Amino acid sequence: MVKQISLDAWQIQHLTDLLRRGSEIVAKTNKPIVLYRQTLEEEDESYEEIVCTLVKDYVIEQLVTSGGVLVPSFHQQFVFTIEEFPQELSRKSRDRFFQVIDFLEEQLS
Repeated sequence: MVKQISLDAWQIQHLTDLLRRGSEIVAKTNKPIVLYRQTLEEEDESYEEIVCTLVKDYVIEQLVTSGGVLVPSFHQQFVFTIEEFPQELSRKSRDRFFQVIDFLEEQLS
């Protein structure tokens, strides 16, 4: 009997594989990969943004406030394993999910 896999499951597995490959590069270079930045609020010269970074074996999503006279501060931080992150991202935003896949495919080719 041939196993069938759904397109969603394949996409999640594909992103997981890309994250693993990226994590191996991060481990060798000691330089994290910024997967995306999303500005949430901007006022004068200060802003609040989400910064999502791939480090060795984990993806870190942080809510950062900085700019102008503000000292950079982290208001929230979520840490996902490489296996958890694709499912979480898929649930939050399909557009962002595909942007991260495209970004990693470009960076890792």
